[in-house]
Amino acid sequence: MPSVIALDAMGSDKAPKPEIEGALQAARHHGTRVLLVGPQDRLKAELARYPGARRLPVEIVHASEVITMEDKVEAIRGKRDSSIRVGLRLVREGRAAGFVTAGNTGAAMATAKVVLGALPGVDRPALAAAFPTVLNTAAVLLDVGANVDCTPQNLEQFAVMGDIYCRSIFGVKKPRVGLLSIGEEESKGNDLTREAFQLLKQLPIQFIGNVEGRDLYNGHVDVIVADGFVGNVALKTSEGVAKLVRTVLKETLKSTITRQVGAYLSRNAFSDFKKRLDHTEYGGAPLLGVRGVCIITHGSSNTNAIKNAIRVAAEFAEGRVNETIERELAGLRPLAGATP
Repeated sequence: MPSVIALDAMGSDKAPKPEIEGALQAARHHGTRVLLVGPQDRLKAELARYPGARRLPVEIVHASEVITMEDKVEAIRGKRDSSIRVGLRLVREGRAAGFVTAGNTGAAMATAKVVLGALPGVDRPALAAAFPTVLNTAAVLLDVGANVDCTPQNLEQFAVMGDIYCRSIFGVKKPRVGLLSIGEEESKGNDLTREAFQLLKQLPIQFIGNVEGRDLYNGHVDVIVADGFVGNVALKTSEGVAKLVRTVLKETLKSTITRQVGAYLSRNAFSDFKKRLDHTEYGGAPLLGVRGVCIITHGSSNTNAIKNAIRVAAEFAEGRVNETIERELAGLRPLAGATP
């Protein structure tokens, strides 16, 4: 049976258009059953604009409230019938295998912790993002924003979860795990990275030591561990550089290619290049360490990003990543600071 994924239909900056189109594409191309969560009347009217939608496994689940990007913590707690909370409840109740949102990241993380709860042995869930490398592989960076302030023990748990995620989703048998720092030497970094280094090298993973920012893309490491502040800066900087490179390359090709055959070849090459650097192809960041599948993607997500986020949620659920995390954390020595 195909996975059932709940989708926050009111999360993105241009909601619900990207969500509805992404849901329809996921249902059409991957056979995923999608539950669109949001105001029923509005979603029903929007869905009616798409011919053939009735023949696809896309349904509406009513949620009377919406959490905006400007909402404060108090508002988030008060909106108990928000599309985020209702979607996560569907996962908790077993009516959906996973949840996807392009909405308020802080609200999604906080609500997931309350509604789903954390896995045993996990103090703080972490957001994991995939990066393309020059070897045409993917490198996983975590945390990319869930936890601004971390302890060495948090980074230890991130390393274990990242290793499991890389094995389960990307098929890497023995991921190389590195700690993001300002130098490769063990003595480099701040108090957090130096203490975390000592913990990570005792884990039953392939820890290769400190890595630097450039290692995100050279294919020399599969999992990069960082606190949420550093990870988020690395993520946002990378997205900005990728956009700059795409724009400059496109303008350069336009100004230098004149012959028709050359223009055709350059368009094909640029299309392939753009796809490799396009963050929408990776489908958002899973929140690792909660009792359920929760994928958080950009507020600026387009149709392709939503479609791929739904795909990733289905793959995550089918790969039983959470079960593996729980089992392998339980099999380790008690991680310092972890909740029993």
